[in-house]
Amino acid sequence: MRRRPLLYLVICWVIGNGAASILPTEKLFTAWAGASLLFVAAILPGRWSRKHLVLLWMALTVGGAYWEWNDLCNESVLPEALGLPSARLEELAVHAEGTIVSTVERDGDRVDFTVKLEKIRPSGAEGGSLPADKESKSGSLHDGGTSAAAGTAAQSADGEKIAVQLKLQAEQEIAIAASWRRGDRIALNGSLASPSGARNFGGFDYREYLRNRHIHWMLKVAGTGQVEAAAPETWSLLKLLRWNDAVRAELGAELESLFREKDAGYLKGLIIGMQDELDPEMYRQFSRLGLTHILAISGMHVAVYAGFLLFVLTRLRFTKETALTVTLLLIPAYVLLSGAGPSVVRAGLMSMIALYAARMGVLKDGMHILSVSALLMLIWEPYFLLNVSFQLSFLVTAGLMVYVPLAAPLVSFLPRRLGSAAAVTLVAQLVSFPLTIYYFNQFAALSFAANLVLVPFITFAVLPAGTAALLLGKVWPVCAGALAHAVEIMNDATFGAVEWTGRYAGITIWSSPSLLWIGLYYVLLYSLLRVLKHHADTRHAPLYADDETRPLEGLRPHSKPRRSAAAHPGDHQRTRTLTSCRIAPAALAGGLALLLYLGYRPERLSPEGSVSFLDVGQGDSILIGTPGGAHILVDGGGTVSFGKREEWRIRRSPYEVGAKTLVPLLKKRGIHRLDAVILSHGDQDHAGGLQAVLEEIPVSALLFNGTLAQREEYVKLMKTAVGRGVRLYGVHRGIALSPDDSSKLSFLSPKPVKQDGEEIPVPVLEEQNPASVVFRLDMSGRSFLFTGDIDSKTEERIAAANEAEGIPGSSAVDVLKAAHHGSKTSNGAAWLQYWKPSAAVVSVGANNLYGHPSGEVLARFIDRGMLVYRTDQQGEIQMRIRHGGIQVRHKL
Repeated sequence: MRRRPLLYLVICWVIGNGAASILPTEKLFTAWAGASLLFVAAILPGRWSRKHLVLLWMALTVGGAYWEWNDLCNESVLPEALGLPSARLEELAVHAEGTIVSTVERDGDRVDFTVKLEKIRPSGAEGGSLPADKESKSGSLHDGGTSAAAGTAAQSADGEKIAVQLKLQAEQEIAIAASWRRGDRIALNGSLASPSGARNFGGFDYREYLRNRHIHWMLKVAGTGQVEAAAPETWSLLKLLRWNDAVRAELGAELESLFREKDAGYLKGLIIGMQDELDPEMYRQFSRLGLTHILAISGMHVAVYAGFLLFVLTRLRFTKETALTVTLLLIPAYVLLSGAGPSVVRAGLMSMIALYAARMGVLKDGMHILSVSALLMLIWEPYFLLNVSFQLSFLVTAGLMVYVPLAAPLVSFLPRRLGSAAAVTLVAQLVSFPLTIYYFNQFAALSFAANLVLVPFITFAVLPAGTAALLLGKVWPVCAGALAHAVEIMNDATFGAVEWTGRYAGITIWSSPSLLWIGLYYVLLYSLLRVLKHHADTRHAPLYADDETRPLEGLRPHSKPRRSAAAHPGDHQRTRTLTSCRIAPAALAGGLALLLYLGYRPERLSPEGSVSFLDVGQGDSILIGTPGGAHILVDGGGTVSFGKREEWRIRRSPYEVGAKTLVPLLKKRGIHRLDAVILSHGDQDHAGGLQAVLEEIPVSALLFNGTLAQREEYVKLMKTAVGRGVRLYGVHRGIALSPDDSSKLSFLSPKPVKQDGEEIPVPVLEEQNPASVVFRLDMSGRSFLFTGDIDSKTEERIAAANEAEGIPGSSAVDVLKAAHHGSKTSNGAAWLQYWKPSAAVVSVGANNLYGHPSGEVLARFIDRGMLVYRTDQQGEIQMRIRHGGIQVRHKL
């Protein structure tokens, strides 16, 4: 405590912040009371400094209270400003005025930016569009827009931030949107929408993501015709940021002129932190190897920048004090130019504090510098604590300070520089591992090797050369072109190495661990490295200390000293020490291995089996977990596109339900392999998401209806399955599958396709719905019926075939997956009478264009006394079999 008081104070502040962010208010108060009692218990014996313990208690208390106060203030003022409850603000047409406070980003036909509101009002009859003449424009921007809707006064929005999503209506509007800058005064008409929350357990919560950035509403705008923007008239900090954005845009354009398209997008992220144009496939390959940190500006970039400045200034014969001062003043400029993300802000603050300390000869301890940086950032914005970049940046930096000295002896056999690089890389990998699997749910076995080789190469070769080419572009074009060509060659080598290594990366999938698991991991890791260091120090220590008296008995003239094993009592102590040094590492390594095993196991909702109806919008996707631990995925949802889009409308990273929803959910639940994927039929809303599943998660077998469809996406899916060695099975009526002793899948449809009395191996069938795979799942005494998109005629045929084969009509099922998303062409009365389900699950998208589910079908379910569950209203629906019954929970 005496050595690093500030460090312990900041730790207590962070613990207070973290507890307040996790616990509800009543539980937080209980936890605070318990912590207070512990502090009192520590004070009473008098073994700890009372003053220091009181300071720690105050840091813990104030940290938690500070978070609670900020969180309490983080509420929307729009309901009060508009005089309406939150529920009535949905899709409300409004006229809003304010200032753009973020960069304006375009992806295809969508433009996104954030506006700090000044005034807002409901759009009146005359407020549907902005005035066209200059005088009205001025009134719109500066006078509350009173001319836009007579009699409707704009109310103050108290500076609330709102996320604007603008849909471009024509290609000509691209240039208009590109002219908008941060700091512009803006008036716009649109409709309000609340951000969507997580619709699946463990899914991404966009509402919470925006709330952590003090944004509570989105404003959806149709075209630039509903927007008027003007440059700021007076100087402000936003005007400085506007200039900064212009410089970044100019630097980005220079990179585009110097490099090929893929290299320009890569180097924009590497040099100036502009990641929006990075190729999505390239990012995925870097992500698989744990190399995404190199694609974003971080502490490494700031260190290289600061080191380069100091080198140049000292070569120019500046004094040490002057060089430190100039570098300190220039670091904020680099932080701004690189986008000012949490990791680069942390690195910039640390560098500035360290440079100041070196300049003044004070505060030289790295942990103190890190603590001051963390405290300043958390006081400025408490929600930084929930930012992944912030957590990784500070955790890895602290880990390097604490763990590298412990790990250094383990690589002492290597040459000094290689050993230092190996120790730093190893510690960075070990320290970041828990957060990596918590947020990204995967880890590559070759991540250490990839980071050890590629990070130094990119840092000390590609980054300086690319930066030099950028700086010389306007001054010495010939030299810049030559450097750019060299950088492109290095990039080709990098991309090739990443792609090749990614094939053999040994990707492991992990479920998100608990905070307790993460805490135990760091404790065991620290203990293990500390014991191993002690063991290495003991092994290399001399047998006797320099001032130790050595035994002399038995010495004779002209004879060598002879030492008996029992002659010195210290030998027994040394033997016991060496023995304990062998036992302790083994015990700690065993404990760490057990912890990793427990963390690696996939999530199991119930030991008796479970069925999860995932919310994938307008589509089907069901995850079955059997008592024996098998995982079966039925369909994968899919994003349906209507016709070909114009090239300018195509987005670099469009929403795709498989990649953005399904795969992250499967990984978050720690599913390392799918024992089977059942594709009911080839329609896009059932098959589309499976492409990403096959690319990201090992699949043992793909069961489908035995037919093909001449659709590009479907053909690609089958080729991917064949290329990845997935076993393909065309299933039909009469086939059964038993994953374990407690589970059985009985396939009821389709029937084998025959021509001239002979079965066709893989026929082409464009109308896929009637040929959907239908099967019954019996598991732990409960039964489920899965129906794909079959129609009423297929329902009648299946029931008739069951009767003909002697299957009694009283074979009721507990749960029916409503056919074809509750369409009126399915789920007939005779079908329900035959199976007598107790509950129905309708997998359907909210506000879908098809009118699903049909009111007639819902009435039919209710008339039979069935429980009805709908993914559009309840999100993911999990059914867990426990003690012979079915327990149901849903996300919404």
